[in-house]
Formats: sequence, C-alpha cells, structure tokens
Amino acid sequence: MRSSHRYREAGFTLVELMIVVAIIAILAAIAIPQYQDYVVRTQASEGLMVAEGAKAAIWEFRHNTGYFPKSNQSAGLPSTTSIAGKYVSSVKIETTGKVTVAYQTPQASAVIRPTTMTLSPVDNTGSIGWSCSSTLANRYLPTVCRK
Repeated sequence: MRSSHRYREAGFTLVELMIVVAIIAILAAIAIPQYQDYVVRTQASEGLMVAEGAKAAIWEFRHNTGYFPKSNQSAGLPSTTSIAGKYVSSVKIETTGKVTVAYQTPQASAVIRPTTMTLSPVDNTGSIGWSCSSTLANRYLPTVCRK
C-alpha cells in the first residue's frame, strides 16, 4: 500500500534565500558608511580632549597678564609636537590665543589626516568661550564644532 501523499522537504526556497540576502545587503549599504563617519568623528573628538590642557593654560595666562599668549612656550606648555595623541600630531598656540590641532598621525583616518581644527578664544569678561573652525567636513566634526 502506497501513500499518495507527497511530503514537502524542509528548508528554504531559493527565492526566500535571495530575499534575505537582499535585505542584508541593503542594511549593510546603510550601516557601513554610518560606521565610517562615526570612526572619523571619534578621531576628530580626540583633538578637543588633547587641546583641553592648552585651553586651561591660555585661560590662566590671560587671567594673569590681561592678554593672550602667542605660543606654547609663552603659555608654559611643551613644544607643539609634545602635545599629541593617537590621532592628533600636534597642538599649537598661535597669536591671539588660537589653538590649532593637527591630525597627521599614521593611525588617523585618511579623511582626517590632512586637516586641522582651530579653537579661537572668545573673551566673555571673566571667562573664555571657544569657537571652533576646521578644514574637516561638517559631518565629521564633534557636536560642539558643528555649524
């Protein structure tokens, strides 16, 4: 006695597998560029952290003398290349107290490597605010520097 019922084999059809692959490809196409932007923003944020010491030295110098330092040496800081990080190659104090952060290390992303970030002091009578400008695209800048 033979059964005339056909049993369907368990598993996925080719169409079902192709739909899953298409969904994964779409998600990857969105996620990978977003992750790359996140990595560059993280590297750019290191510049703000490394520059904190220079900002404090500038505030102290301005408080004690009434004017902004013109160099790292006048602010009592080490040489420009001595203030560095994994992605930051140097922090330099320029005339009028501007702080220039350079990203020239081999570990820095190719997007950020040729750029600089400049923090300019804004005298608020007793306190100093900071404005930020950069040669880096706006989407990669830390939140406090975005326009």
